[in-house]
Amino acid sequence: MSTLSLLKPHTKDLGGFEVNRLLPGHPYRMVGPFIFFDHMGPAQLAAGSGVDVRPHPHIGLATVTYLFEGALMHRDSLGTEQRIEPGAVNWMTAGGGIAHSERSPESDRPAGPRLHGIQTWVALPQAHEHAAPHFSHHPRDTIPLITVPGAYLHLLAGTAFGRTAPTPTYSPMFYMAVEMEAGAAFELPLEHEERGVYAVAGEVDVAGSPLPLCHLAVVAPKAATRIVARTAARLMLLGGAPLDGERFIWWNFVASTRAMIDEAAERWRRGDFPRVPGESEFIPLPEERGPRITFVP
Repeated sequence: MSTLSLLKPHTKDLGGFEVNRLLPGHPYRMVGPFIFFDHMGPAQLAAGSGVDVRPHPHIGLATVTYLFEGALMHRDSLGTEQRIEPGAVNWMTAGGGIAHSERSPESDRPAGPRLHGIQTWVALPQAHEHAAPHFSHHPRDTIPLITVPGAYLHLLAGTAFGRTAPTPTYSPMFYMAVEMEAGAAFELPLEHEERGVYAVAGEVDVAGSPLPLCHLAVVAPKAATRIVARTAARLMLLGGAPLDGERFIWWNFVASTRAMIDEAAERWRRGDFPRVPGESEFIPLPEERGPRITFVP
C-alpha cells in the first residue's frame, strides 16, 4: 500500500495573478493545523500596477506569509504596518477578530512588481479561538537553518530536527522552506503525526515516487520518508498534530462552530470589526454565503 496521497492544485484567479490552491483539498481537508494553502505566482505584474487585497476580516486562524520573490505591505487593525520581503515570516493571529490588507509597496509599482510566495492559514485550537489578535514579524536572519549535505531547511514555525522557530504557534506543528541541490537527500522528521511535502520548483522523489510540481504529498503517519532531489529543487514541508475537533470554513473565517462564523459575518456586515488605519476601502461580505465546508480531522 502506498504511503503517499497526492493533492492536486486548483487554480484561482485573484485579479491580475493566479494562485495554486492545495488546501482545502481532497481527500485531505487539513494537514495538521493547516487548513488553507495558496501558492502565489510566480507572477510579473504590469508596470504601474500591483497587488491590492483590500481590508478584510479573519477569525479563528493565523495567517502565515512567506515570499520567495517580491514584497508585500501588510497593514492591520492593530496598527501594524510591515513590509514583507523574501525569507521573512509574517504571522498574524486573528483570534476573536482582526482585519488586514495586503498590497504591493508603492515603491515597487512603477517598474511592475514580481510576486512569488506561499500563504497558509493555521487553524487555532478551541482554547485560542477567542484570543486577542496578535501580529509578529520574523526577519530572515532570525529563522533557524538546518543543513544537511546539499539541502538547506528553514524552520518557519513550530519544531523539527530538534529546533524551534520563534513564531508563536498554538498547537504541535512544523512548517519549513527547503532548498535542495541536485542529488541531495534527507529523511522527513517522524515526530509529527500528519506531514505534507509541497513541490515549489524542481524534480524530487518522495518515498520513492516522483512528486509533480505544485502538488502536495501527504505522508502516512510514522512512515519513514526519504526526500531525494533529482534536480535543484524548492519544497515546503508542513504538518503537525490533528486539531481538537472539526472546523468550519467560510470566506475568511475558520471556527469550531457555525454560530461563530455567523456572528463574525454579521459583525463585518455591520462594520463592527476594528478598522485598518490608513485604509478607506474594504472587501464587502459576500451576498451569497452558500454551503459551508465541514472539516473533520
